[in-house]
Amino acid sequence: MRFLLPSLLVLPVLEMYVLIKVGAQIGAMTTIFLVLLTAFVGLFLLRQQGFRTLFNAKTKIERAELPLEEIFAGIFLAIGGALLLTPGFITDFIGFLCLVPSTRKVLISLIVTYFFNSFSFSPQNKKKKSDWIEGEYKKEE
Repeated sequence: MRFLLPSLLVLPVLEMYVLIKVGAQIGAMTTIFLVLLTAFVGLFLLRQQGFRTLFNAKTKIERAELPLEEIFAGIFLAIGGALLLTPGFITDFIGFLCLVPSTRKVLISLIVTYFFNSFSFSPQNKKKKSDWIEGEYKKEE
């Protein structure tokens, strides 16, 4: 979360810089064509991967399993689709990383490892209250 605000401020400036540099090298119309092409290819990939993820989730639900990997994949597909619709080459690159299954799995494993290792859910870290006495009782009538 600490990188979210700086990236929201820096990313548009970097996108404009890259678009201007690429446009100067290959021309404005070619740059616009490339941005539109990446958006269409991204939408195609998003549709294909989205249906595959839905099918895998449905299969796991039918087997009474939790589709946790598919939930994370769906989140990354939504992020990747949004980034691909945003004009620019940097966001397109990050969006494609979110849409390609092999890189998406690596990103998911990195984020899950980061978040679940930073929080401790272990009951050993909780202090035991010493004024409690555990036992059973039976009420006699």
